[in-house]
Amino acid sequence: MEITFWGVRGSIASPGPDTIGIGGNTSCVEVRCGSTKFILDAGTGIRALGDKLMREGSVEATLLLSHVHWDHIQGIPFFVPAYVPSSNIQVVGSANGVMSLRDALAYQMTAPVFPVRLDQLGAKIDWREVRSGERFQINDVVVRVARQNHPGGSFAYRLDWNGRSVVYATDTEHFACIDPELYALSRGADVLIYDSQYTPDEYRGTAPGNSKVGWGHSTYVAGVELAKAAGVGQYVLFHHDPRRSDAGVLDLEQRTRELFPNAVAAREGMVIGLDSIARAA
Repeated sequence: MEITFWGVRGSIASPGPDTIGIGGNTSCVEVRCGSTKFILDAGTGIRALGDKLMREGSVEATLLLSHVHWDHIQGIPFFVPAYVPSSNIQVVGSANGVMSLRDALAYQMTAPVFPVRLDQLGAKIDWREVRSGERFQINDVVVRVARQNHPGGSFAYRLDWNGRSVVYATDTEHFACIDPELYALSRGADVLIYDSQYTPDEYRGTAPGNSKVGWGHSTYVAGVELAKAAGVGQYVLFHHDPRRSDAGVLDLEQRTRELFPNAVAAREGMVIGLDSIARAA
């Protein structure tokens, strides 16, 4: 199992000299389980991933969407494999109470916003709407789904394959206690990728700026609490604030390591091979 980070920012892409080290693209993570390919979210980072997949030949992949907020789907119109008839893509996510998953993705590709409609894409695209608590299998990979605390709703996913596991839990706001659904999903995972957008002071509003309570995002301290309780092998800080510089992200990484030594801030291009991660207790 191998994890590659293609987009690590939250809310909006943030290119520029202050973010070039960590990266400015929005959420997109590739997970390979042998020959089975998963894409976690389709932010602007999916564009470069698509180019790489095209160089490898015909594309067959499963796209797991946490939710359909813009920073998690805006890369789809620029994902080249979606235009190629030989591509087979399964899109997994949830209806949002307003429209179906397919209709939500089609909505962002309608005139006058975008010149190519979703139904004009050449790839074979299958749609799967899932619910919290659902468990299903893609080839020999087991996928589990859990509800998260986020405006409009969002899903976390766990992938288990060949005795290894990764949990992707972004766009979630912590509670006063550890989220019981995320705890159950994360228990014993090798890698936890967790929404760590704010510091506790930023979240509460005691740092300069307004309180972020109710915005649907979490802190590195809440991430550490979940990682420790669930006994995960490695904690990856993810969904970095678009205003946070490279230096700021590295500072959060260092603060986190003082609480949970096996922690790392996600960077574009970073690859984690799970054979190098100590198994969770």
